[in-house]
Amino acid sequence: MNDLLGFEPDARLLIVNSDDFGMHRAINDAVVRSIEEGISGSCSLMAPCPGAEHAMGLLRDRPEIPFGIHLTLVCDTPRRRWGPLAAKEEVPSLLDAAGELFTPDRVPELLAQARLDEVEREFRAQIAAVTDAGPAPTHLDWHCLADGGRPDVFDLTVALAQEYGLAVRAWLDPARQKVRARGLPVVDHDFLDSFRLELDGKAATYARLLREVPVGLSEWAVHPGLGDEDARAIEPGGWRVRRTDYEFLTSPEAREILRSEGITVLDYRVLQEVWVGRGT
Repeated sequence: MNDLLGFEPDARLLIVNSDDFGMHRAINDAVVRSIEEGISGSCSLMAPCPGAEHAMGLLRDRPEIPFGIHLTLVCDTPRRRWGPLAAKEEVPSLLDAAGELFTPDRVPELLAQARLDEVEREFRAQIAAVTDAGPAPTHLDWHCLADGGRPDVFDLTVALAQEYGLAVRAWLDPARQKVRARGLPVVDHDFLDSFRLELDGKAATYARLLREVPVGLSEWAVHPGLGDEDARAIEPGGWRVRRTDYEFLTSPEAREILRSEGITVLDYRVLQEVWVGRGT
């Protein structure tokens, strides 16, 4: 993969992408700080969320920050809900019996009933909400759905990326093999989702994983948040994950490990250039 991206064969390349940008302000502020003051190189924006307008304003003021669109079909904050950007009557298969987006624990139900044409309608609404506001994204990925959750949703996303001139995050082997067969870049190694890390000793775990980044392209999906009072009320079970991510990403130790290990932090602009140049 290194040669496809223009790097030496022995280069250790790492995408550190801050997911969930736009969920609420404590996340937005932490994401920006993690990029401007820490080791995160990019972020992914959730267009349907309550903090999306604030997040897009931050991006307009900081055009140097690369970001993707975190395509969102689930809502994981019951205390501050969001819904689809398309009219609910136009995407009924994406809604539960109460007319709301499914929660992450009910993703199998969502995937069993979601119609592809309605998924496309909602994805297009989310992409348009971002691009119409001005910021220019680099890639598409998904919130709580690895590789879109279904092969047809992944293929749809790749088609949308082709239309809009973007790259796509591919995480699991079937999708990665599909993308590689088209001569396009994806990560070489296992994907890290910070919500899967234990809270106890997390900083030490991060430090070890950073030192162990292998040759080739790796990606970490991190979830920084400030963990303020409002954030604790919104996400009583998740704010600690975000706060501990933020603390490590902005730590002097993280920056020193990158320097001493010679690891290059990338963002999806490098992949986007290849995806567009090869005519996805």
